[in-house]
Amino acid sequence: MQVGDKLRNEVMEFLEYIGKSVGMSGLGVCRGSERCLKCCKLLLNQSQLLSGGILHLWDGGENSLEGCSAVLGLVAEKWLGSLGLLESVAEAGEEISGKISEDEAEDRLQNAIQEKFAVFGDKDHQAIDILLAEIDIYELFAFKHCKGRKVKLALCEELDERMRDLKNELQSFDGEEYDEDHKRKAIDALKRMENWNLFSDTYEEFQNYTVARDTFLAHLGATLWGSMRHIISPSLSDGAFHYFEKISFQLFFITQEKARNIKQLPIDLKAIMDGLSSLLLPSQKPLFSQTMLPLSEDPALAMAFSVARRAAAVPLLLVNGTYRKTIRTYLDSSILQYQLQRLDHSLKGTNAPHSSTLEVPIFWFIHTEPLLVDKHYQAKALSDMVIVVQSEISSWESHLQCNGKSLLWDMRKPIKAALSATAEHLSGLLPLHLAYSPSHDTAVEDWIWSVGCNPFSITSRGWYVSQFQSDTIARSYIITALEESILRVNSAIHLLMMERTTEKSFKLFLSQERDLVKKHQYVVSLWRRISTVSGELRYIDAVRLLYTLNEASKGFADQVNTTLALLHPIHCSRERKVDIVFDGTTIPAFMVILGLLYILLRPRRPKPKIN
Repeated sequence: MQVGDKLRNEVMEFLEYIGKSVGMSGLGVCRGSERCLKCCKLLLNQSQLLSGGILHLWDGGENSLEGCSAVLGLVAEKWLGSLGLLESVAEAGEEISGKISEDEAEDRLQNAIQEKFAVFGDKDHQAIDILLAEIDIYELFAFKHCKGRKVKLALCEELDERMRDLKNELQSFDGEEYDEDHKRKAIDALKRMENWNLFSDTYEEFQNYTVARDTFLAHLGATLWGSMRHIISPSLSDGAFHYFEKISFQLFFITQEKARNIKQLPIDLKAIMDGLSSLLLPSQKPLFSQTMLPLSEDPALAMAFSVARRAAAVPLLLVNGTYRKTIRTYLDSSILQYQLQRLDHSLKGTNAPHSSTLEVPIFWFIHTEPLLVDKHYQAKALSDMVIVVQSEISSWESHLQCNGKSLLWDMRKPIKAALSATAEHLSGLLPLHLAYSPSHDTAVEDWIWSVGCNPFSITSRGWYVSQFQSDTIARSYIITALEESILRVNSAIHLLMMERTTEKSFKLFLSQERDLVKKHQYVVSLWRRISTVSGELRYIDAVRLLYTLNEASKGFADQVNTTLALLHPIHCSRERKVDIVFDGTTIPAFMVILGLLYILLRPRRPKPKIN
């Protein structure tokens, strides 16, 4: 997987389209006035600085891909600067292109001619050079005083005829009496004049510019959409992720032999604690506890480790396109999870949504030989725990490649993988290269976005959580709380809809109506408030309202259950009195029924038998 080369080509192609679009858009302005020459030089410098900065960042060595976020930042900054400069140049061009009279136009044309031909002096010059100088003058004058005018100048029409004559004269240089240098200059000038309509209103279609612009906009749209999907709003795993005011990280360091002190373990405990704390929001408080579990002194734990340990032949795709078989030792996460749950219930993290503290058990296996989780990973997030493996190998060839080289993992420091797995366990945040595709209805991978010094980038080092990722974690908590609140309120309303209504129950329901409406309106007001605060990007303020929303939703559901409990005794009571309603048709109906019964049930006379 050539991530670096692909990213480099995409960015350079992106810059090429930017240059085409900006250059063609600023062509008329740059040619329109001498006062704009300084602006055009600045625009050119911006383009050179942009491409030069990219190449400078990319030539930093093997780990230059780690600066990809800086590359993208420079692209955005310089590109937006170029667009702002172009806008100012366009405004300056509009101010310059004012209305002038015929006499003023003719005077300016004469001054331009004198200034241009003053360079030649008394020296002899070839006819082709004089024609080219004349073309330059007419071109500059046309862009400045003829293009875009509502009232055409008579001088522009005269110059239009003169341009046709110049074109014919240039075509005459195709003869054999002229040398190759003159022919080349004439051909270049004719190419410049091929699509010109400088002095008329004929529509000009710049096909190359149109294609470059459309392609640039297509790439720009794809880049913005990709940044939304992978950077600004990364994907989340399926599940419910609740907000807790306190997060208790329970670190279980499992070693082969017993260590006297935790400081003797080959781990950077401070870096681990700082990294885990960076996954929390400012309104959350981290708690830490460390426990050492040696396999040599715990037979049950040693048996769980032995049962979950596996070895498999894994095919490894090399950079040259060939495969190589490698034997990998790994832990089966599902088996290990089952075995650890059987050992002791205190090892399992509690995930009650109504509790203020979430316990996150992290099992950190320290092994001498290379050890992975599920064949390919250094850490894995499970439903109620996180599993991390650490070995003594400083340079392990992983199953990923970048820039034509295999990515090497330092298995002595799996902090980056541990933070990524813990973030997925807490909030469902996935690596940056993963996204959901609506057209395929499944997850897709786009490795060009796997950049940045954060825990969710596979192809770089470092574990610093960005503000975008912190906001995504907060949004995950908000979405879960809103979904559960809406489902709870809707289910309570559905119970009310299914309840039978009678005259007696209606009177009792009126006594509970006020409390029901009041609590329902309070829940709806919290929905609207959280949505408004989240729309203002104040996620921390919105997160602080989640506990109140949960209690309000629970209060409304409890009130509905209380109301239904009061109504059920009425439905189950026996009715001892049967009320019959009489009207004018009741007595005749009874008479008809009695007459029919008499006719059908009256005794018949026996017939005599005659022999």
